[in-house]
Amino acid sequence: GRHCGLTLMLPHGYEGQGPEHSSARLERFLQLCADNNIQVIQPTTGAQIFHVLRGQMIRPFRKPLVLLTPKSLLRNKAATSPLTELADGRFQPVIGEVDDTIKPENVTRLLVCSGKVYYDLVAMREELQRDDVAIMRIEQLYPFAHKSFQAEMQRYEQLKEVVWVQDEPQNQGAWFYVQHHLFESMTEGQKISYAGRAASSSPAVGYLAKHQEQQKALLDQAFATRIKGFTLGK
Repeated sequence: GRHCGLTLMLPHGYEGQGPEHSSARLERFLQLCADNNIQVIQPTTGAQIFHVLRGQMIRPFRKPLVLLTPKSLLRNKAATSPLTELADGRFQPVIGEVDDTIKPENVTRLLVCSGKVYYDLVAMREELQRDDVAIMRIEQLYPFAHKSFQAEMQRYEQLKEVVWVQDEPQNQGAWFYVQHHLFESMTEGQKISYAGRAASSSPAVGYLAKHQEQQKALLDQAFATRIKGFTLGK
């Protein structure tokens, strides 16, 4: 009956450094999740890490915390946070679209992701000059924040597609865990698709050039007019 506040900070990010440097085996932690027993979080900003660690210390109960943190975000200026977010902000389990130039009434596709791939998607959207695509981050994978996710979904009245985008191969990462959560929040006529690496027996490839080729392919797939592969309509 003792509470456990164990905190694991595990490097997890597909950055072209090979299998041993890429995956913390996110999917295995998600398989352990039930009955609100642990938290699994993949933060994308400094403020998010600060607030989740602070909450782990000051709240009156203890639960094990698994934090998945890519190394490259330590050097990514876009992932930094102003001091005001640390002083006045709070942890957000879901972060919706933050670009004011993306108008909700124009959005027909919602890209949902977790982790560093978010910054790759933002850069790709700017390059393509797409204003019909919104990007949402799932920062807390478990427990899944259904109400926050649904509130963001309801902003887009013209939404036709929800696409889960991940760095990991299709048989790894959060895809198999998260797809039913996304599907539950969709409305009739919408469809859900997958954009990411193909299933693999290895956590990652061992060649940088192959990694970059795969990364470009999954980003192209996320913004393609017609997404090939898995698609499920509601």
